[in-house]
Amino acid sequence: MFPQDDVDAFMAQEENSNVQQVLKRLDEQHSKYRFMETNLLAKKRRLRVQIPDLEQSLSMIKLLKKQQSEKDKEDLSTMFCIAEQAHMKAAIPPTDKVCLWLGANVMLEYSLDGASELLTKNTESAKRNLGYIDHDLNFLRDQLTTTEVNMARVFNWDIKKRQAGKQS
Repeated sequence: MFPQDDVDAFMAQEENSNVQQVLKRLDEQHSKYRFMETNLLAKKRRLRVQIPDLEQSLSMIKLLKKQQSEKDKEDLSTMFCIAEQAHMKAAIPPTDKVCLWLGANVMLEYSLDGASELLTKNTESAKRNLGYIDHDLNFLRDQLTTTEVNMARVFNWDIKKRQAGKQS
């Protein structure tokens, strides 16, 4: 039916097409893994900034509790940040309430105990999430390495196959 040369040419073209499809799928998979890695790294950076802020707020709550329990309740003198690189001196009278900035333009007033409980819970949650993200990043790095190795193997196999076809 078909001359042998036509069949060989058709088979070589079909095989080359399959190799290109496999490489394309692997490249898409690799791109997805890179995208996920980028998102996880951004979350990790946000958590690494958030955890010290939460711990600092928690230490301030503890300081206010200590001030409240003292017998001669005098004002607490401190510096607070009003903008980046801009601080202001303030005297904080003894209080049993604080306002916490929750984000999304939301601030709520809490008792010292309620604020301490919320900040502790949020700090623990952020640390736990940081551990999950580290685990996920390690898994993604393994997947990226595996995908890159597979891409190299398919590419090298295709080159060897072409070289063997030219020699025969």
